Amino acid sequence: MGRLRFALIIIAALTAAAPLRADAPLTALARPEPARSEIIDFGNNIQITLALSQPVMWRVFTLDGPARLVFDFSEVAFEGFNPHEIVDSDRIPEVAAGPVREGWSRMVLALDEPMLIETAGLVTATEDGTAVLKAQLAPTDAKTFAAKSGAPETEGFVLPEPAEVPPPRPRWRGDRPLVVALDPGHGGIDPGAEGGGVAEADLMLSFAGELRDVLEATGRIEVAMTRNADLFVPLETRVTKARAAGADLFLSLHADALETGRASGATIYTLAADASDEASQKLAERHDRDDLLAGLDLTHQDDQVAGVLMDLARVETQPRSDALADAIVHGIAESTGDLHKRPRLSAAFSVLKAPDIPSVLIELGFLSSRRDRANLTSEAWRLQAAEGIRDAVLDWAEADAAQTDLLRQ
Repeated sequence: MGRLRFALIIIAALTAAAPLRADAPLTALARPEPARSEIIDFGNNIQITLALSQPVMWRVFTLDGPARLVFDFSEVAFEGFNPHEIVDSDRIPEVAAGPVREGWSRMVLALDEPMLIETAGLVTATEDGTAVLKAQLAPTDAKTFAAKSGAPETEGFVLPEPAEVPPPRPRWRGDRPLVVALDPGHGGIDPGAEGGGVAEADLMLSFAGELRDVLEATGRIEVAMTRNADLFVPLETRVTKARAAGADLFLSLHADALETGRASGATIYTLAADASDEASQKLAERHDRDDLLAGLDLTHQDDQVAGVLMDLARVETQPRSDALADAIVHGIAESTGDLHKRPRLSAAFSVLKAPDIPSVLIELGFLSSRRDRANLTSEAWRLQAAEGIRDAVLDWAEADAAQTDLLRQ
């Protein structure tokens, strides 16, 4: 899909989307019933049937670039439900389901061709209170699909007004606590990589909490988390959260899985327009693609002036990010010794694009490696890794503060 330039998420009111609706009192989580659910291809039409344990508020709409069908629910517990198992259509190449924000769940179907929503409705069974959501899609042309696609403005599902973001703090000089933003990768509708029954999103949330405790125990560091629960947070929102917290540095935490090869050990990434190798480029593209599959409505903007200003800011920030990455490589080497054969790489990760905050992405290991998986699921090993990162952060901060004093002179 290539590298994507992420911009603001814009909710547009379009008539193609069905409104949220409730057919019965809603008092608890609904659960999908796979045995009565299916996505069937009838040649000209695709029919979606999702059986639920009870009725819920819902809406459905399409998004373009790429073409997707999105269902929002308040609220369906998709834990243990594999949406791929109900798909019987080559025209639905991918599907994802899970939490997308507090109180809301989402199911997203990737479409390999433009299709419009012909009918959509939810029926409640009077005898047992269960519900069935049905929708039917029909092919259309790309121009019509684009014109009718977009997330609707819906009462109960409106994004809050943009928060006032304070200007970035002056560089840390040791005269206040160091603010570290920890970003547990993936979450909610996007579980990330999986291996041996372990989901990357869950594992990194646990590790982020452990790392937070280790960092704060120093008495010199304050930690801001981009997520504290199993919720989906868009890539650029993660950066916004870090900036709003006045972060002095940003650590994105991941544990990938490879379909081929036997890679193992930790890898530390910094931002680069051109990836250091093909595997790094594909990884960055997959992270962006996961955001799209979660159902984001992205509007591409090309503000050349803003781009020039950000590039100027990165002239100062990028060397600091490189130094931070080098320090973390050393810290993990000292604490665990479990490093990838090429522990320092770079790629165009959207989550690293803050021009004013030194940022690195830590691939703590590979869930596709049995050895790494044993390490990652070991509390003792994770504690060692957290202590190595702590030492690296403190060493880097002191060196960075000394550099700041030299620049002031």
